Amino acid sequence: MPPLVPADAIASDGARLATITPAPRPVTQPHLWRGRMLVFAALLLAALTLRLAVTSMTPLLADVGSELGFGAVMAGVFGMMPPAMFAVAGLLTPIVMMRLGLERTALLSVLLSTVGLAVRPLTDDVGLMLALTAVALIGMGVGNIVLPPLVKRYFSDRIALMSTLYISFVQLGTVIPAVLAIPVADALGWRFSLGMWAAVCAAAILPWIGLSRASRRPAETPRRAADRAESGRVWRSPLGWGLAVMFGMTALMTYVFLTWLPTILIDAGISRTAAGTLFGVFILAGLLGVLVMPSLTSRMRNPYPLVVACMIVIVAGMAGLLFAPGHATVVWIFLLGLGPSTFPMSLTLINLRSRTDTGAARLSGFTQGFGYAVACTGPFGIGVLHELTGGWAIPFAVLAGVAAITLVAARHACAPRVVEDTW
Repeated sequence: MPPLVPADAIASDGARLATITPAPRPVTQPHLWRGRMLVFAALLLAALTLRLAVTSMTPLLADVGSELGFGAVMAGVFGMMPPAMFAVAGLLTPIVMMRLGLERTALLSVLLSTVGLAVRPLTDDVGLMLALTAVALIGMGVGNIVLPPLVKRYFSDRIALMSTLYISFVQLGTVIPAVLAIPVADALGWRFSLGMWAAVCAAAILPWIGLSRASRRPAETPRRAADRAESGRVWRSPLGWGLAVMFGMTALMTYVFLTWLPTILIDAGISRTAAGTLFGVFILAGLLGVLVMPSLTSRMRNPYPLVVACMIVIVAGMAGLLFAPGHATVVWIFLLGLGPSTFPMSLTLINLRSRTDTGAARLSGFTQGFGYAVACTGPFGIGVLHELTGGWAIPFAVLAGVAAITLVAARHACAPRVVEDTW
């Protein structure tokens, strides 16, 4: 196996700060693959697993509930678990990364995901299925946190490209299980439909075993010890808080629309078939944001104007859907899908606003831990508001307020500085 070459060993020290003060581009850049082929494959395979436990289960909840004997309340518990477990992972993963290192933490992530996905279809006990789902989701939550610092460590010279690629693979791992879940369940049963995704996670284990064996934890130098001590202070950083709130507000809006958009459309008089098609438009618009936002963010010293544009777009989409749902509906849905492009932007900023992979690891854990904790309240809270008011005007007004909070937080997240200088 060729030697693993972190990007920090390829690029000069000046290149590490290029995200804040661009250095002159060298005549030739390091080759994308040289010494990094295994970690490239490992990152993309791991990214593909990060939503498998979520979207493989949601379309089959009615089938599973019918056979195991649970109703809407327990289905709601399953629905709330992903952001809740991702939040727990955000709190725990930085500690695990400091003890095991990034590569071994990534291996732990795919191992937990594989066990949870493989065993949960075999049980007939609702409580055990819930526990195994939690195991799978914790593994995927660990992967959420560890991938950005791994990109920072091995591809700091190609952050925009690698961010685009790995977030795109996350999107693929979101869409494909949702599309295949029901057809496979109809043909082979819901247990096979749920369990088959464990094979994808198992495939992701192999490269991480190789990387974990090849990596060596660096000696504890005074500089590294200082990095470890300082990295615990990310909660004192205005940049850290700005990025955490920006990520959290974006995730909240995203989960609200993933949960309630079909219902909103049907309440507006749109047929179930058309609502399903429009929901697909919403997902595709989000994929467009994933493809373009990391590159745009990396090219700008202060990408705050992109956040302003995204919030204007999402508020315009909500206004159109509220006041003219039967006219140009596809336009409003496309705007709603494009607006949360601040989600891939936040993941890209984790690397752009940190100097070291240690700083990126702590910033990733803090940002996503807080963010997903906030996000898990969104679908429930908006649902309660809808029930109390009998319509969508007040919930949309609240979401417009969430967009305003995002704008305030993003001023701190987008400012051209690194988190290590702000705690």
